Amino acid sequence: MATVLPPKSKRQKLADTKRTREQQDIELIPESVPNVVVHLRASDTGDHLGGELHIPGNSTAQQLDLLVNKLLRTEDDRVPYTFSLPTDSANPESSIIDITNDLWTSVLKPGHKTTEDVLTLVYTPQAVFRVRAVSRCSSAIAGHGDAILTAQFSPASSSRMATGSGDGTARVWDCDTETPMHTLKGHKSWVLCVSWSPDAKYIATGSMDNTIRLWDAKTGKALGDAMKGHTKWITGLSWEPYHLQKPDVHRFVSSSKDQTIRIWNATLRRVELTMSAHSAAVTCVKWGGIGFIYSASQDKTIKVWDSKDGKLLHSLNAHAHWVNHLALSTDFVLRIAYHDHTGKVPATDEEKVNKAKERFEKAATIGGEIVERLVTASDDFTMYLWEPKKGTKPVARLLGHQKLVNHVSFSPNGRLIASASFDNHVKLWDGRDGKFINTLRGHVAPVYQCAFSADSRLLVSSSKDTTLKIWDVKTGKLHTDLPGHQDEVFAVDWSLDGKKVASGGKDKAVRLWKH
Repeated sequence: MATVLPPKSKRQKLADTKRTREQQDIELIPESVPNVVVHLRASDTGDHLGGELHIPGNSTAQQLDLLVNKLLRTEDDRVPYTFSLPTDSANPESSIIDITNDLWTSVLKPGHKTTEDVLTLVYTPQAVFRVRAVSRCSSAIAGHGDAILTAQFSPASSSRMATGSGDGTARVWDCDTETPMHTLKGHKSWVLCVSWSPDAKYIATGSMDNTIRLWDAKTGKALGDAMKGHTKWITGLSWEPYHLQKPDVHRFVSSSKDQTIRIWNATLRRVELTMSAHSAAVTCVKWGGIGFIYSASQDKTIKVWDSKDGKLLHSLNAHAHWVNHLALSTDFVLRIAYHDHTGKVPATDEEKVNKAKERFEKAATIGGEIVERLVTASDDFTMYLWEPKKGTKPVARLLGHQKLVNHVSFSPNGRLIASASFDNHVKLWDGRDGKFINTLRGHVAPVYQCAFSADSRLLVSSSKDTTLKIWDVKTGKLHTDLPGHQDEVFAVDWSLDGKKVASGGKDKAVRLWKH
């Protein structure tokens, strides 16, 4: 007989209503705000658009977006824009206020400007190119002998992808001809993580046999033997961002169940630093663009390390249970480095570094300073948003999931966070302040992973219910349902040029999806 849950006690009911009230505390914009005079200026060219415009002082960012699209005559194929206000329009170095919701709450209410001033609004397109939603499975490629546990596209283009599987191998696939290219044999147990180096020359794989192996991405040949050091299995790998690399030195960081994090020199194939301060398994590690390394652990903490000397800088404590995953607001730019959706590559190494650095700084600059945000997902059903550079207090607590949160990811423009949970839902949150935006309902079983398209307009999620689903981020509606897998889908990735989605899971076949 099934056990019937007892009815909630009065205390539980009160706590529930209090929590929902906290979540729904919405600030209202006053109806009668006087008109303001604005100048619209393009961020890239500096051209003015449409002269002096008189618009209501409570205009929202969406209304400004519609206005710009109308003036540029792009209503049919709308381009989403973000808006910011330089505090001193004559001085290009002055600090910048981002218009997140509307003019009233961002500018007038805090008293940055009054309705008497002329506001110069700078508009920036959110994405350089538009990604079309994938709608069909172009092929299911067999090859692996066991479940596929991880998948990642090459940062250079959508024509190469690597997967790691329970059969002890990793494979590199040619996604143009849709055939297997190389089988990376060597591990003696499950391959739990694969990671491409930012210049797409190397692939690192971490396994349940406690070792890491390096491979040449072009030829599929092993570079030397297994890299030993960890005493338990490898849970995460992350390469040093391209703009921080010293010439000809490739380094990456690994996390393991043995409670340590190690920085490896891939060129010399040895451990440079071992960092141990966690008191339980480390679940996830990321190498940030400002020289910090972030690690999440089952000891309920997130630790921030200095990558230069391995010193522990901060310990972020707020979660009440294991921390499963973490994502950075700069993940996308760090991964794509100097590559481009057009396939053009800078000629010299110096130009490559400059391009990667410029791209990182552009993505990380908020209000004139470089900010790298961090979001962590936990078994306590919550997520926290942090700015580790500024302090150890969380920026926001993201409440709403009813079961553990398995995976989080930031949109490429850093404006949104998506979280995948075992409560069958994907939730969207504001990447700036952690405010709840929407729940994407459609999966009928736990959601394992989610990935944004390169233009931040679409999101793909993979689930235990054997489907992938593409969501329209703006409306929160299901865009396309992608059935096809025979069993649970553990891994999904959207290529950085937006052309393909790859997924893998329990049915051992890699599936490629196209428009």
